[in-house]
Amino acid sequence: MTERIGVYPGTFDPITLGHADIIRRGAKLVDRLIIGVTTNPSKNPLFTPEERMAMVEREVASLGISNVTVTGFNALLMKFAQKQGASVIVRGLRAVADFEYEYQMAGMNQQLNPNIETVFLMADVSLQPIASKLVKEIALFGGDIARFVSPAVRDDVVGRIAETGLLGDY
Repeated sequence: MTERIGVYPGTFDPITLGHADIIRRGAKLVDRLIIGVTTNPSKNPLFTPEERMAMVEREVASLGISNVTVTGFNALLMKFAQKQGASVIVRGLRAVADFEYEYQMAGMNQQLNPNIETVFLMADVSLQPIASKLVKEIALFGGDIARFVSPAVRDDVVGRIAETGLLGDY
């Protein structure tokens, strides 16, 4: 029987409780789930790709899921997925706005490789508003992000903001 491999791509800057929820649930759908940490300079990352990979690896380890691995990539998603032997792309949806974008991406990806399916997982209702961009923005202005990320990630974010001197007025 062929191993079913899935890829869950993202920048994970930082990894949130919403991401962890999708990882936990996505891992149940495949034999092996590869978390693909990608670069995206347009998102103005707070952490380097290596730091984000380490953060994701730490968070995955804390979930206690054995069929998940983390790897970085800087390539077209479908090429990365094909190289990994994936047959599934896992994507999380928070709201209708996410669906519009993700639907278009899934269509383009299907044109690039019709052998790889995209599976959408709805975020848990309690986690739907969480977005990495908003977590960073809240932290940059001294807000409490403890409800959106793990304690370790909270410390990473707060520490990075302190060391870079980016903390805004509040």
